[in-house]
Amino acid sequence: MLVSYTLAEVAKHIDDGISGLELDKIAEEFITKSGAKPGFKGYNGFKNTLCISVNSEVVHGIPSAVKFKSGDIVSVDCGVLFNGFFGDSAFTFPIGNVLDSTLRLLRVTRESLDLAIKECYQGNRLGNIGYVIQNYCESEGFSVVRELVGHGIGKSLHEDPQVANYGKKGNGIVLNEGLVIAIEPMINEGKKEIYEAKDNWTILTRDGKCSAHYEHTVAIGKDHGISLSSFDPIYSELTKRNIKL
Repeated sequence: MLVSYTLAEVAKHIDDGISGLELDKIAEEFITKSGAKPGFKGYNGFKNTLCISVNSEVVHGIPSAVKFKSGDIVSVDCGVLFNGFFGDSAFTFPIGNVLDSTLRLLRVTRESLDLAIKECYQGNRLGNIGYVIQNYCESEGFSVVRELVGHGIGKSLHEDPQVANYGKKGNGIVLNEGLVIAIEPMINEGKKEIYEAKDNWTILTRDGKCSAHYEHTVAIGKDHGISLSSFDPIYSELTKRNIKL
């Protein structure tokens, strides 16, 4: 849950006029004061605590000094290492007056994650997780990124299996109780095609339209998924600030 409280700390401060670098500093200080370590910093040479991706940036955005403005959507992805285990979660924040059509993208993406968690029970197939995400988001007129996927997580940040956000019902490995995975729908407002920026990190939509990203760390349960991260602390902070989701 520490990763969730870190994102809630971000939710206290994210606003028109603040930059990604400022949020990155806030998150790192919060994590270290909690007795943990940033999970992303130093991973494959990444230099920051948070991945911050704005508007058409899908994931892996590098925090910068550019200040957010009203109408932006900002995906904040956070990893934490605590007591030898990693947690990973992401939330896409609306800044100021965001278009209703873009708010709908955010809502549908969050709802697809909720549907996916319901598939995280012993004996189910991994492909059913991707199937429900793809089926729901495409039925709402959005597209699913293919090249980037969720993953197993535990003593390493990225472990097997890969958890795609698309797939065929009934395909994939059988899910066993106790397996922990990070499910992270990356859903585009326009077409599914993406490309990598020259910084060798940031992934963007090819057509320049917005993308939303939400993520939970989830354990496979006997009868249902057990979310090890939560958006509730984030919702609590955003509600205090009257931010519409």
